[in-house]
Amino acid sequence: MEIYHVCRVAVAPLRRSAADSSEIVSQLLFGDRVTLIEKTEKWCYVKTQHDNYEGWMDYKQLQLIPETQYKEESAYRFITKPQLDNTLINAKGTKYYLSPASTLPFYEDGFCYLGNEKFEVTQKPFIPDVATFINEVEKIAHFYENTPYLWGGRTLFGIDCSGFTQTVYKLLGLNIRRDASQQAEQGNLVDFLASARLGDLAFFDNEEGRITHVGLMLANDKIIHAAGKVRVDPIDDQGIYNAELGKYTHKLRIIKRFV
Repeated sequence: MEIYHVCRVAVAPLRRSAADSSEIVSQLLFGDRVTLIEKTEKWCYVKTQHDNYEGWMDYKQLQLIPETQYKEESAYRFITKPQLDNTLINAKGTKYYLSPASTLPFYEDGFCYLGNEKFEVTQKPFIPDVATFINEVEKIAHFYENTPYLWGGRTLFGIDCSGFTQTVYKLLGLNIRRDASQQAEQGNLVDFLASARLGDLAFFDNEEGRITHVGLMLANDKIIHAAGKVRVDPIDDQGIYNAELGKYTHKLRIIKRFV
C-alpha cells in the first residue's frame, strides 16, 4: 500500500469512524501530511505527521506523494498568515481559499506544489519564528476572537479549545499536540497562577479529574479560550469566571509554560 499523502483541500474532516455521519475529531488543513494505516474503497485511516493524531477521512481529499517528498522537512516550513486572504490558484485557474496556518509544500517564488501539481500563491506566506512569541502571541490569539466553537475544528469558521491553542502556537513556530489532555503533558509547570504570564497555557479538569479544556493566558488574571466562541474571560485560583452566566465555568488544574 502506498502510504505517504498530503491534504489537497482547504479543510478536510478527520472522523472517529468511516462514515460521513461520524463525529469529527479533528481537521486537516491544506498541506498537512498523513500516512495511511488502513484503506477501504472510499475511506482511509490515517495518522497525521504534525501531531500523530489518528482518524478516518475521505481518500479523495488526499494527494499521493513520494516518500522522499513526504520526508523533506525543509519543504514544509512556509505557512499561510493569520489573515483572511490566503488564496491559491491551480493550473486550471480555479481558486482555493485557505485557512491561516495552512502549509504550502515546496513553496518557492510564488508557487507551491503537491506532488506534480503546481499552485500559484497570491499572498506571500511566512516561516513562523518562536523568537517572535512574546511580541506576537496576543495579537494572533485575538485574531481568532469570536470564532465559533466547533468540536474538532481548526479554522476561523469553527475551532475547539485545543485546536485554538495548537493553531496559535503553530503560527508562532511551536508544535504542540492536538488534545487538551495531550498538551497538558507538555511544557513546564508554572507553580502558581500569580506567576502566569502572557502565552502560558492553562488547563482545566472535570469532576473526574480529567483534563477537558485549555486556554491561553493573556495575563495572570485574564484568559482567551474557545467556549461557545473564542472569548476573553477573567480567571482566578478557582478557574474561569463567565460574567454573562454569573458563574465559574471551568475549574483550574494546572498552568504550563512552553516558551
